[in-house]
Amino acid sequence: MKKAGFFLISVLVLSLLLTACGGPSTTMNLTMTDFKYAPMENTIPAGREITVNIKNEGAVIHEYVIMNLGETAGDKFGDEDEGNIYWEVEVDPGKSKTVTFTAPSEAGTYEIVCGTEGHLEAGMTGTLIVVSE
Repeated sequence: MKKAGFFLISVLVLSLLLTACGGPSTTMNLTMTDFKYAPMENTIPAGREITVNIKNEGAVIHEYVIMNLGETAGDKFGDEDEGNIYWEVEVDPGKSKTVTFTAPSEAGTYEIVCGTEGHLEAGMTGTLIVVSE
């Protein structure tokens, strides 16, 4: 009886550890600075509601812009990119927001850019990996 209880507890602990060690998450904690995202890459499950806790520690407005699958902003983000945006959020300097969005239903790698003028050129980019569950 003691062995069965130990085994069940071990399986439960291992399951919790594996869940905590990566894999897709429905919560993203992001920090924006001048001119970087931390983390630069996030993995989320396709089609699920995602909560984003986002903080701007930079001196100017920053955006977290998810481009549509297969679309990139190229070398410079501009008005021509507006139709290629899946979702975006803007945060004033020194402020934080908690927002939600529904993850794309199609698995793949999505480009992240800051839509504030000149920020893409300064290297403010990231990657969003959407995985099927």
